[in-house]
Amino acid sequence: MTASYDPNNIFAKILSGDIPSVKLYEDDDTLAFMDVMPQAPGHLLVIPKVGSRNLLDADPAVLAKVLPVVQKLANAVKDAFEADGVYVAQFNEAAAGQTVYHLHFHVIPRHEALPLKPHSGGMADVDVLKAQAEKIRAAL
Repeated sequence: MTASYDPNNIFAKILSGDIPSVKLYEDDDTLAFMDVMPQAPGHLLVIPKVGSRNLLDADPAVLAKVLPVVQKLANAVKDAFEADGVYVAQFNEAAAGQTVYHLHFHVIPRHEALPLKPHSGGMADVDVLKAQAEKIRAAL
C-alpha cells in the first residue's frame, strides 16, 4: 500500500510560497525551478501544482499536463547549456530513491565524459542558479 500525500512536503511549501525557490517556468498546472543541489549546471525540477505523491498515484490528466512541460524544458536546457543529451529522472517511493514525496521530474543537461555530481551536500549559490534560470528562459 502506498502512503498518502503529505501537503507539508518541501515542494508543497515552495508552491505555497512558504519556502523560496529560483523559479524558472510556471503555468496554470506546473512549476519548474532550479534544483538547489544540482548534479550538473542547469539541473531543474518540474512539478505539478496538484498534490500527487509520485507517478504511482498521479491522476493521468495531471501527467498529461506535466510531461509536455518536461519536454519543453528538456529542449531548452539542452540548447542553453549546449548539452550532448538530457537526463530526465523520476523516482517512486524510498526504495527507488524518492526523498521528496511530491511528484517531480529532474531535468539535467548532460555532456559526454562529464560525470554527474552527487545529489547531496551543499546547496548551490542562489545567484548562480538565477543566472542559469535566465539562460534557460532565454532558450525557451
